[in-house]
Amino acid sequence: MDPKFISLLCLGFCLVQRIWAQVGESSLFPGCRDKPKLSAWPGPVIPLRGKVTLQCHSCFDFVKFKVVKKRGTPIPKLQNRLFKNSLTMSPVTAAHAGTYKCSVYYRNTLAWSAYSDPLEILITGVFTKPSIWAYPSPLVNSGGYVILHCRSEVLFGKFILHKEGDSQLSQQISKRLHNGNAGANFSMEPMIPVHAGTYRCYGSHSHSPYEWSAPSDPLELTVTGMYKKPSLLAQPSHVVMSGENVTLHCRSESSFDGYHLSKDGKTHESWLPGVQSHDGAFQGDFPLGPVSPAHGGTYRCYGSFHRSPYEWSYPSDPLHLLVTGTSTSTCLSPTEPSTKTDSHFPHGHPRQLDILIGLSVVSICIVIFFLALVCHWCSTKSTTDASITDREPKEDQTMDDEYLTAEEPEEAIYAQLNHWTLTQRRVTSTSLSPKYSSLEPSIFMGCSEHQAQTQARPCPQVLCTQSITKQEPVSYS
Repeated sequence: MDPKFISLLCLGFCLVQRIWAQVGESSLFPGCRDKPKLSAWPGPVIPLRGKVTLQCHSCFDFVKFKVVKKRGTPIPKLQNRLFKNSLTMSPVTAAHAGTYKCSVYYRNTLAWSAYSDPLEILITGVFTKPSIWAYPSPLVNSGGYVILHCRSEVLFGKFILHKEGDSQLSQQISKRLHNGNAGANFSMEPMIPVHAGTYRCYGSHSHSPYEWSAPSDPLELTVTGMYKKPSLLAQPSHVVMSGENVTLHCRSESSFDGYHLSKDGKTHESWLPGVQSHDGAFQGDFPLGPVSPAHGGTYRCYGSFHRSPYEWSYPSDPLHLLVTGTSTSTCLSPTEPSTKTDSHFPHGHPRQLDILIGLSVVSICIVIFFLALVCHWCSTKSTTDASITDREPKEDQTMDDEYLTAEEPEEAIYAQLNHWTLTQRRVTSTSLSPKYSSLEPSIFMGCSEHQAQTQARPCPQVLCTQSITKQEPVSYS
């Protein structure tokens, strides 16, 4: 037989065997292609100094595979190196960021496959983290709108928004803000349950798109209005004094797994387990403890189920918690009982209330201190006059009553001091003149009966009189 014919026969048999192997394996794995697929574990977004494992997958049996880096800084260790199962890179640096492809060597055909689709390995933590917040609030009613805003002092070329558990990435070109920072907006309208979740944003430069900043702090975006609203009550009351213990009760007819409390549109506490009360309703208790004016504000509560943690009920009716200052003061007299009057101020203005209370207390202290000084001065002058009178000879203290009666009534200053006002009126010295006088000008003090009755208690109510008269010389009998 001709050797050329034998060679052609063997070549044809090998080609048929290869085609038969590919057709047979393709029938066992529908949808398989000759091109493999490259994957990264735990994911393509890796923190700086972390670890990532690359694997090349194919429907056909292969012996080995190789990985090449198409974009980014070249890695010499990957060139002309073959791997059997997987490739692990640890610790990763900024040089590992880039685009990778893989190819497998088939056992049956003894040939290399085409390269896989590119896989982007993104390294985070190369730059400082940006900030993220939701406008108008991270609690969004179903069908409403919300804008997620990323901002950074670093002038990034773009911002990337990533939702936890989602492989999709949203990217926006950054804009220069008026304050010199860079920022980008991600709009979500209308709000639906699939949009709810935990979000973070990153920043990157255009010249190094695979090197990202550290992730921002997590933002939990929640959709509300999925269930009936609960009710919110305050125990003992929604108007309390500073230092009192207050507990907020969130009650519902639905058997929610957890309850959430928000203050002024921001989540205050979450995932408080619900318990069934005696009347059959379900409720969650939020003890605030001894409250201060900082606890004042507008509260709402929500209910949710564990299977969908980012889907909450309608918010409860708002509860306005008002925390007033203490009712005691060291300036008040211990003998006078203090009274407490409930003041109804507009909700949401605890700072104005504190200022009014502080000004009132300071004013009372100043008035009482002034009254105490007047009382002390009155008592000191009375003691001095009494001592001077005691030192005069008793035999020279006889006066002519008729002469005193004939004199014109002298005028004196009568001062009345009460809690708030200081008034003056003129009185005659007829009722205030003493029965005895001397040749020298005399200074004497007179106090009304009202003062004598109130000596048992301190100021602020004092009623004292002071007169200064000058008598003409009289002769002694």
